[in-house]
Amino acid sequence: MTLQSVQSLIGNIVIGMGIAFMVFGVYGIFKLKDFYPRILVASKIDTVGMFTIIMGFVIRHGISFFSGKLLLIIIIMLILNPLVAHIMARSAYLSGYEVVDDDNEVTLKE
Repeated sequence: MTLQSVQSLIGNIVIGMGIAFMVFGVYGIFKLKDFYPRILVASKIDTVGMFTIIMGFVIRHGISFFSGKLLLIIIIMLILNPLVAHIMARSAYLSGYEVVDDDNEVTLKE
């Protein structure tokens, strides 16, 4: 096996792990009932799933200008995805979004 084929194989495995993580995360979104756990899972899917997929592409292509652009996208994504999820959850909380307890009782923020 050449270095290029090993690099491509490892990159494909990492991309597959990212896709699997995103599939399981989407399943978790459908299983959860409340907005706040759902937004937490969605934030994790965006951040970790896309991180592993993009890192798989970086591994496949080696060190190049394309990989540098992908690493810049990763840095921006690691900063913005959790920030946007926090802003959405905070705005829902401050606007008085209904919270469903474990007993299926709806409580409003006062």
